[in-house]
Amino acid sequence: MSQPRAARRSKVAAPVDSATIYERVAEAIGSHRLAPGTKLGEEALGEIFGVSRTKVRQALFQLASDKLVTLIPGRGAFVAQPSVREAREVFEARRAVEGALVARFAERAGERELNVLRQHMAEQKLALAQGGVHQRNRLLGDFHNVLARLAGNEVMAELVEELVARTSLITLFYQNTRGASESFEEHVEFMQALEARDAGLAVRLMQEHLSDVEKDLVLREDVPRASDLKEALA
Repeated sequence: MSQPRAARRSKVAAPVDSATIYERVAEAIGSHRLAPGTKLGEEALGEIFGVSRTKVRQALFQLASDKLVTLIPGRGAFVAQPSVREAREVFEARRAVEGALVARFAERAGERELNVLRQHMAEQKLALAQGGVHQRNRLLGDFHNVLARLAGNEVMAELVEELVARTSLITLFYQNTRGASESFEEHVEFMQALEARDAGLAVRLMQEHLSDVEKDLVLREDVPRASDLKEALA
């Protein structure tokens, strides 16, 4: 016997808080399910998550604070559309911040921290062989977040996390032509420098890696088609 309609509806649309809405939308942007320019209507999001507009608005303000969403007075919220200048500045910032973090990591990290990175590399390798595109891209980006957290500077780690999220948006907007295997091989080379305790080489390899990703961006003027909001957040 099937469940009553009201019971089925409540199970699908269980109430959530603004933090959950933020996480779901941010994850959909980072995994390329929500394209730049997609309208994030308060009413539509409220229906999807089964919450009031107040909770939706709180999540959108936080997403806007993290540069993932643009709030336009009189029009509403949209997934951010990074300009060419912003894309260049994000990579410039990443080279500066991550270069400093790599030097810090090489100076302070022990075998425990290296083992965490080795395990992450194993996950990346497995994802390249078996995982889907979204999983591979997520792990390749997350490697930088893990490294930043292990370096022991929370403020800089938070900056890297924001910059990595913005990079995901940039590589969606300006299609990246490089294959995941290229980034993975550069991670492998970088790990070899870390394990050899060659801080100078590790810093140079990280900065070259980020520059290579930037160089492979296909800069264009056309805007990707907006995503279906309900499907992207299902």
